[in-house]
Amino acid sequence: MCNLYTMTKTVAEVANLFGAIADPPGNAGATVYPGYPGIVVAPDAGTLRVRQMTWGFPLTLKGKSGQPLKPKPVNNCRTDKLDSFMWKYSFQERRCLIPVTGFCEAEGEKGAKTRTWFSLPDEELFAVAGIWRDTAEWGPAYSMVMTEACAHVAGVHDRMPAILPRGDWPHWLDGPPDAAGPLCRPWELGMTVLRTEEPWGSKVRSRA
Repeated sequence: MCNLYTMTKTVAEVANLFGAIADPPGNAGATVYPGYPGIVVAPDAGTLRVRQMTWGFPLTLKGKSGQPLKPKPVNNCRTDKLDSFMWKYSFQERRCLIPVTGFCEAEGEKGAKTRTWFSLPDEELFAVAGIWRDTAEWGPAYSMVMTEACAHVAGVHDRMPAILPRGDWPHWLDGPPDAAGPLCRPWELGMTVLRTEEPWGSKVRSRA
């Protein structure tokens, strides 16, 4: 599952690529972690907008004595679970595009995992399938749709973000659910893989 990605372009650059209207810039960083703000492209009353939302649907947890704990961000949703209660209505009614410049997976032995980055060789910015909803805890929040890993990712993880070719963007946003679901499939084209020595657990809020 993806728990780290980058979006190093400006809101204006995202709006230009997606043909959308940009909301005022927020405080989303270039490196996005679960529970932090990120940028999405979503329809709003017939207008495509670039909006800031929190990455992850809040999951309410309770302690041993029944006391409420800080919500946990559920930042990934599997394609084979999109019809489950947690995701169903967002998938049917509130799909979005997540602009991404690269995504990361942990690779290596337990306790010594490092960051391996994946990006597209011919596209500085690409789109991943997402869904969103309004929440009482964090306001608008989104989750990233995950599909089976392609050949480039399979050696690191068995799943990957569902990258959408540009021609599929309008069908994901506005198509009926039974047509949108099959768009989430393993990436079939080239991919750049960058293995690093950066520890997986390090948290840096920005990345070039």
